[in-house]
Amino acid sequence: MESPTLQHISLKYGLIPNEVLQGQQLFTFVTSMFMHADLWHLGGNMLYLHIFGDNVEDGFGHWRFFLFYFLSGFAASMFFILTNINSSDPAIGASGAISGVLGAYLVLYPKARVLTLVFLGWIFPVLIPAIFLLGFWFILQLLYGMLTLGLGAITSIAYWAHIGGFIAGLLFGLAWRSRRSKRDF
Repeated sequence: MESPTLQHISLKYGLIPNEVLQGQQLFTFVTSMFMHADLWHLGGNMLYLHIFGDNVEDGFGHWRFFLFYFLSGFAASMFFILTNINSSDPAIGASGAISGVLGAYLVLYPKARVLTLVFLGWIFPVLIPAIFLLGFWFILQLLYGMLTLGLGAITSIAYWAHIGGFIAGLLFGLAWRSRRSKRDF
C-alpha cells in the first residue's frame, strides 16, 4: 500500500473552492486550518500566533477566543472561495484565522509596540507601533492579492484568505471593544 503524500492529503482535507461551492467536502473548513505545507509554514503561523494571540485571548477570554479564532478562519475561507470560485487547488494553513487575530489585535491594542527584527545591512531589533506593523502587513497582503486577481499571477499563498481573516478580526475586535470599557484594554 502506497503511503499518502502531502498532495494526496491536501486534496482530501484541504479547502477546494469549487468543491465547497458544490456542497462537497464542507468539513474542510475545519481540517484545512490544521494542515501546513511544511515546518516553515507551521512555524511562521505559530510565531504570529505566539506574538499576537495571547493578548487577544486575554482580551476576549478563553472560550470567546476559541470561537473567534474559528469564525475568523471560516471568514477567511469564505473570502478565499469568493476570490477563487473556479479553483480546484486546495488551500491549507491557519494563516486566515491568525490574520483574524492580527486584525483584532490592531483594534484592541493599537498603541502597543511590537519588537521586530529589521534588516538594513545588519539585523536590528526595533519596537514598532502595532498600527504601523500590522497596517504595513495588511497593505502588502492587499497588493499581492490584487496581483493574483488582475495579472493572473499564480502563488501558493492565499492572500485573499489573509485579507478576509484580517477584516473579520477587525470587525470582531470592534464589536468586542464596543462591549467593553477602554480601561479593560
